[in-house]
Amino acid sequence: MTITGAVSRASLAEARERLEALIGSARGAAPRNGTDLAVLGGDLFAVLNLIDREHGLRRAVSDPSRDGADKAQLVQILLEGKISQAALELVADVVRLRWSTPSELSDGVEALAVTAEAARAEADGALDDLEDELFRFSRVLEREPRLRAALTSPGLPADRKQGLLEALLTGKAGPATITLITELVLRPRGRSLEGGLAEYGRLVAQRRRRLVALVRTPRELSETQRRRLSAVLAAAYGHDVHLNIELDPTTIGGLSIQIGDEVIDGTIAGRLDDVRRRLA
Repeated sequence: MTITGAVSRASLAEARERLEALIGSARGAAPRNGTDLAVLGGDLFAVLNLIDREHGLRRAVSDPSRDGADKAQLVQILLEGKISQAALELVADVVRLRWSTPSELSDGVEALAVTAEAARAEADGALDDLEDELFRFSRVLEREPRLRAALTSPGLPADRKQGLLEALLTGKAGPATITLITELVLRPRGRSLEGGLAEYGRLVAQRRRRLVALVRTPRELSETQRRRLSAVLAAAYGHDVHLNIELDPTTIGGLSIQIGDEVIDGTIAGRLDDVRRRLA
């Protein structure tokens, strides 16, 4: 989900502002347009799946030569009564905007859907849980290649995959986590499952405008050590930093920290590898 077009980036920023207004209204005493965070993300995913499936519709609602009001009217006719009024008005606003390519319109709707699910978790006081659950599920896939193979197999019917996810996650993960993982498994949109989980994790982290650090360590960190490390990284990067901790005996000692494309390797294994490279 990489939006590179300048026009699309500007439109996504504007669409996010409109989504934030809906999220704010959902927390009020009288939510505008009956905004319900429990259904908003699911409705946006439903729209995403429709425009991904119907290429003619996607071209029509992303056509820059077509009047924005006409495009908004088209989606209102198609979706009236099928999704919530709040989601319908947001999608109408989205198609009024200009997008560099049809695929970037789809990517924009997906980003809004993930953000809506993150806001749902945030409203429930479970935003940290959502980040952790997405990360832990990605690590489960690494340890269980047969599970990964089943969830990504084109030959396994969608209802079987969904049943498998329900058995794995019900009672162990929050509703937003289940929604996001289910979407990635059933409709990967050309990504690997691990890639999709990482992308969704980054979008969830943006909810608090913080970075995500993957920390590899040979032994569990205490709560005090976690707080100190998070504070040090926040001071260095100028943002709050969420830690995803991965126990990795191969690091031998110290920590390996990855933030985006940057790796800070303070492990014994890392220093040994550096010595080997120098000798070679």
